Parts: sequence; structure tokens; C-alpha cells
Amino acid sequence: MKLGVIVPQGWTGEYDGWEADRAWSRTSQLAQEADRLGVESIWLFDHFHTVPRPTDEITFESFTSLSALAALTTRVQLGHIVICNGFRNPALTAKMAATLDTISGGRFELGIGAGWKKDEWLAYGYGFPETRDRLAMLHDALEVITRMLEPGRSTHATYDGEHHRVADARNIPKPIGQTGMPIMVGGNGPQVTWRLAVRYADELNLDGMSPDEVRDALPTIRSRCEEIGRDPDSLSVSAHIFWNADGWREGGAARQKLLAAYAELGLSRVMGLLRSTADEDGALEALVSDARAAGIELSAD
Repeated sequence: MKLGVIVPQGWTGEYDGWEADRAWSRTSQLAQEADRLGVESIWLFDHFHTVPRPTDEITFESFTSLSALAALTTRVQLGHIVICNGFRNPALTAKMAATLDTISGGRFELGIGAGWKKDEWLAYGYGFPETRDRLAMLHDALEVITRMLEPGRSTHATYDGEHHRVADARNIPKPIGQTGMPIMVGGNGPQVTWRLAVRYADELNLDGMSPDEVRDALPTIRSRCEEIGRDPDSLSVSAHIFWNADGWREGGAARQKLLAAYAELGLSRVMGLLRSTADEDGALEALVSDARAAGIELSAD
């Protein structure tokens, strides 16, 4: 199992009271430190307002921020945990993703989900469709995105769905990888989201599930693969650890035990925001040390 780090961007209040230039300098510094320490990947949330309630504090936009971090790093994979499909036309998402992949030298992975934070949708003029409609929108978006990112320079994408459509759409540059860009679908819905992941994605990311909850979920995930004749071992499963999860914040033996419990389940990776990295020098290095003690694979080892 590998370790991903969500670098601070203000969404959980870690930059409350900071000036924007100081906050961005810290985000950049931590991304470069993660690159140096052997962390496998760095991630950003895709949100506009702080959580749990909107406040007049910093939340850096994710795509522009990741583009900058791609230019400041050399090794780590980069991605969103996860983009809200409803915030962008999916054809534009595919174009942005392919461009970011070029900027990063092929290190970008597209994480995507249906979206949930109602205050952001309404404030930015998106409305807030019912859950079933947001999931249907995600289905159409994945059709568009996978066609737009399909390898082959001459590929033109066409799809006519209920919510999203493209007609002879060109997307150049293509992803650098010969087999296309890795796609990660995020969410905990076994009926729809996991079926979408099985059909369209390379990876399913479970959001905030404890090791015990992940253990209970894995048989259902396997069965979703088997429904369409997909080898369950071909779908990577990862977990997003919430920043306030027991064990994660404390560090030391408690964090090592938590990370080891995820690793024992055969997950491909875990990723989480350690809020203390915003203002504590050494916090990221302590996380990496705990990961190493838990047997997690680090590129620097």
C-alpha cells in the first residue's frame, strides 16, 4: 500500500486568518516536501467554500492549484479527491485533465464523483439536483470523459446522453500514458457509484470508511466486478482518511496501527489531510515516519 497526502488549501479551515500569499507559499512548500520525502501522491479537494459552514476564508481552487503544483514537483502523482462532476462540463474536464497531464509529465490522475456540498452548488448557480440525477449526470460524464481521453491522436468523441453530450469532439493533447489516463471514482454508494467505478474506472476510492467498514465493503465491490465479468483484482481500491479520524491526528503508535490496518486489507493506497502540516514544521515528516513503520511503500525507501 502507498501513501497519498492531501496538501492544505484552506477548505477545512487550516488557513483561517492567513493572507493568501502566505497560504499558497505553505501549500507549495508542503507539496515539494512530499515529493522529496517519498510520498506516492498529492491531492486537493474540489471545493469552493469552507466546511462545515461557509466562512470568509481561503479555499484555493483545485485545477489551477494542481497545475501550479505540477510545475513545482517532479515525481509525485497528482489528483483530486475528488472533483465534483457538476462544477464543470465533462468535455472541459477532459480537456483540462489532459493539459494538466502534459504539464506534469504524465503524473495526473482524474478523480471524480457526483458531488454533495449543497451550499456550493447553490451559491455558484448550479442548482442542486436530486441524488439520483447527480448520479445520472456522473454516468453521462464518465461516458464523455472516457471517450475524450481515449488513446489515439485521431480519436473524436461523440456521445448523446440525457445530461451531457459531445459531437465529434477533439481532445488534443492526449494523456501521456500509452493506455490513457487513470480514472478514480470516489464514493460509498454500493448500488450506483460502485457500479460506475467498476464500469469506467481504474480505482474506487472509499470516502472516510474505517478499516472495519472497508473490510465489510470489499465483498460487495468484488461482486460488482463479477456482475459485468471484470476481474476484481483489476480494480484498485483506496481509502480517503478523514482529517479528524481517530488515530490519524494523534500520530505515533495510534497512526501506525491505523495505517497498518488499512494495509492488511490489500488497499492500493490511502490519502488524507493532516491539518497540522499547515503550521507545524515536521508534521509531514512525522507522518511519513509513521507510514514507514506501518510497512507502507515509500518511493524514497
